[in-house]
Amino acid sequence: MEDVKVFGLWASPFTQRVVWALKLKGVSYEYIGEDLANKSNLLLQHNPIYKKVPVLVHNGRAIAESMIILEYIDETWPQTPLLPQDVYHRSNVRFWSKFIDQKTVDMMKFFGYDGEVQERAMKETLETLRVIEKESGLAENKFMGGNTIGLADLALGWVAHTLVAMGYVIGVKFITPHAFPNLHSWMANFLQIPLIKHNLPPHHLAIQYFTQKREMFLAMIKQEVTHHYHHHHHNHHHH
Repeated sequence: MEDVKVFGLWASPFTQRVVWALKLKGVSYEYIGEDLANKSNLLLQHNPIYKKVPVLVHNGRAIAESMIILEYIDETWPQTPLLPQDVYHRSNVRFWSKFIDQKTVDMMKFFGYDGEVQERAMKETLETLRVIEKESGLAENKFMGGNTIGLADLALGWVAHTLVAMGYVIGVKFITPHAFPNLHSWMANFLQIPLIKHNLPPHHLAIQYFTQKREMFLAMIKQEVTHHYHHHHHNHHHH
């Protein structure tokens, strides 16, 4: 009997990658939701190095880091392959998977800031989206690297959901048909896959979650600014 567990955070794009891969493969698993402010001993035991979610535990052995987990899943359960057969195409999908994975955290940076820092971060997000729009072959292909969903699509999947929710909260629409025609149709194709569509966090819950996160970030920024101001004010007083 296969024993598969996923330690995750429902709103995390990195957790979603793993959930989608297991669903596409038809692998049943037990999902263990983590509270990142209060990590369980089990999570720390399974992922002592990064102490982050997601973690996949397969027959008692733990695998960390979402993209590594996806390759593990693909090699363990070969049905519905996430990588193309052709070696060249496969390396291309790996290239884009890595590119997207390395950019993901930076692409979300805008959400934690306001003012100039936020503007700069948003420019960077749009720049990365432009690279994917133009260079990843989405003009010819339905998905990243072909006509079936694969590794790079799962890496990018958060853009079709989390980024939309984050944008909604701050009043920005990133992927419009006008600015990003290829990504826009990719997004529609991605969300049309039943196993993806039925395994997205409910939109209203995501909006609620990111609205709370945003308020928390803004409160932190405000605190830093006030602290900064008082600090300076205090110094001037002494001179």
